[in-house]
Amino acid sequence: MPTLAMFYGILIRMFKEDHSRHKQPHIHAKYNEYEAVYSLHGELMEGELPSKQHKLVVAWVALHEDELAADWELISAGEPFFKIKPLD
Repeated sequence: MPTLAMFYGILIRMFKEDHSRHKQPHIHAKYNEYEAVYSLHGELMEGELPSKQHKLVVAWVALHEDELAADWELISAGEPFFKIKPLD
């Protein structure tokens, strides 16, 4: 369960084992009891987060699309991934 970033109580992860379920590159965001799946373009695919946290995740994804795509390739290949800078 590679953790890419954590900010404002939001945990961002990417799972190698989960690629067949959503059929496209994506991240998992967790905030307290809420969980959601987002495309690497910030589109909500499944689940939910509170409005404020949803907006933070979408903004973070927009800032880091290229890094997320690179990590997707690395994790898919079983290679070490890079942590991504959290929101300040």
